[in-house]
Amino acid sequence: MVTYALQGAYFLAESDLFIVRGGQTAAQHVAVAGAADDNAKGRTMIEQGTSRRAVVRRPSGPEATELVEVPVPDPGAGQIRVRIAAAAVNPVDVGVAGGVFHELGLVNQPEYTGLGWDFAGTVEAAGAGVDLPLGTRIAGFVDGFDRDHGAHAEHLVVDATQVAVVPNGLDLVTAAAVPLTATAAAQLVDLLGEPSAGGDRLVVTGAAGAVGAYVAVLARERGWRVTGVARPADERFVRGLGVEFAPAPDSASGPDSAAGSTDTAVGVAADAVADAAAMQRTALRYVRDGGRFVGVQPAAPPPEERGIAVGVVVARPDGPLLARLLDRVAAGELPVRVEATMSLEDVVPAYRRVAAGGVRGRIVLVRDRSATAGGPP
Repeated sequence: MVTYALQGAYFLAESDLFIVRGGQTAAQHVAVAGAADDNAKGRTMIEQGTSRRAVVRRPSGPEATELVEVPVPDPGAGQIRVRIAAAAVNPVDVGVAGGVFHELGLVNQPEYTGLGWDFAGTVEAAGAGVDLPLGTRIAGFVDGFDRDHGAHAEHLVVDATQVAVVPNGLDLVTAAAVPLTATAAAQLVDLLGEPSAGGDRLVVTGAAGAVGAYVAVLARERGWRVTGVARPADERFVRGLGVEFAPAPDSASGPDSAAGSTDTAVGVAADAVADAAAMQRTALRYVRDGGRFVGVQPAAPPPEERGIAVGVVVARPDGPLLARLLDRVAAGELPVRVEATMSLEDVVPAYRRVAAGGVRGRIVLVRDRSATAGGPP
């Protein structure tokens, strides 16, 4: 089995200038500091203070999520501190709040576990050796489960190489909905590889979801003949990706029914399956004997059968890759859907909304309650 594992498949300030001490703008502050001194000692736009972050102490579901105040973190060499403007909520966040990954032994924090992966915001401070100017709009994601910090916060320190500059014309709410899912999809397609002659039929489960939609587009561009599996209500969206559509099977049949056989309910015995919906053994049945399967649950991959090569993807931060993906989103070449924005203070109802399922776009937490709406401003 190939393991290139997806750990995650399971607010609003657009200005480049912020006020700092003495009424200076960020640009004035940088000018006073001097570029050479900045590079040697690091740069900052604010005085030290406190910052809020969403955490879970005793995981039991969305209600276990809370906001705590911590000192504003300082970036080290090669790092930046991000003033987070927007951060998407992923199913993996709900899983952490519910204790799924604690039970798997992947989380062992002494006090609390930080929440949130995707983020977009501005560079507020930079450590030595970082060339990004203060105020630069950036996006990225935090990986790993075992951490006391996350993107559902007011500030975050990350390696400068793991973020990408948000292109002009793309707002920070929309940018925050891209990093984890698009990176995971691109890395999944890389793991899937090129189609072979006469073996180019690919089924993508969850094709209306965030990861699945990106996989469908990127795989089609790599030469795969893609069939997207989704609910009937999502047929128009899936076909709009330039791929064929097949309705998702009735979940009442259960994920493990008819294991060990091939199921052509999607209209094709596929050469490969990209299981973005984590259907597991149900999706494995779509693959012909000797085909390929790439899933998104590294902790529970389906067993190999019928000569099928089983792989699992884990998204890893990749700044240059994310920059290319953001450029394509800004150009309208890759889809992104934001269903609603909610304030950081409303993290519990936001998690409840994602946990309930049926969301047809991303729920994005924003820093400023006044910026919340049905979608990006």
